[in-house]
Amino acid sequence: MIKKDTLLGELFAEFIGAFILIAVGAGSVAALVLMGESYNLWDISLIWGIAVTMAIYITGAVSGTHINPAVTITLAVFRGFSWKKVGPYIVAQIAGCFSGAALVFGLYNKSFAAYEQANGIVRGSIESVSTAGIFSTYPQALLSNFHAMFVEIFITALLLIAILAVTDDRNGNAPKGKYAPFAGILIGLTIAIIGGSFGALTGFAMNPARDFGPKLFASLAGWGRIGLPAPNNYFWVPIVGPILGALAGGFIYDNFVRKYMPSNQEETAESKTA
Repeated sequence: MIKKDTLLGELFAEFIGAFILIAVGAGSVAALVLMGESYNLWDISLIWGIAVTMAIYITGAVSGTHINPAVTITLAVFRGFSWKKVGPYIVAQIAGCFSGAALVFGLYNKSFAAYEQANGIVRGSIESVSTAGIFSTYPQALLSNFHAMFVEIFITALLLIAILAVTDDRNGNAPKGKYAPFAGILIGLTIAIIGGSFGALTGFAMNPARDFGPKLFASLAGWGRIGLPAPNNYFWVPIVGPILGALAGGFIYDNFVRKYMPSNQEETAESKTA
């Protein structure tokens, strides 16, 4: 049975972690698009990665800082995370991402208006994808939805393999003991590297809450159908792709890496001789 006070604290932590992710990450994109700051793809990717690291250090001791439905579902499938918590965690994650987008919009509100006026952009028109993209991800125009989904499957699988590896007690190369906190840095760097390598294709969502929450906010804040369901009904791709990719990553890590770690093989040999 889940203790209500414990679960409530975990949900607050997931909300706060997701809020930090979008507030910092989308804030950097707002500075790039609206203020003309000279960020490049690596700069933006690194900021998103550091945002995740920040969230881990702030909330990890309470909830584990999933801040991503794909992570939560994968941990339930492969690591015994309680299925009773999956739904509440996802709601908290989406709410945190929605609120992070709202904060960025509020802080940059006048900049949004000035940018739209200067560039002749009507909020809610197809041209306003350029500003809606501050909050959530949209693919390059040359990509089909299925191509974009494959990108999201691959990069999220890579992310989950890294997360499972650096947090695995059986992995002799994972940081442990007094070095365990370095796992948060490694996860953040993994996100930055993935963003720097493949972010130009789809915006490297890798997280259904990170995308759906801000898209929901944008749809309510004047972007309408540009937010949801997004051009070409794209909204489902950053939901389905990351979940499939995360599950694939969990399967690959457990069956093709973890299974062959020395400690695991020793346990198997002992069970056979017992």
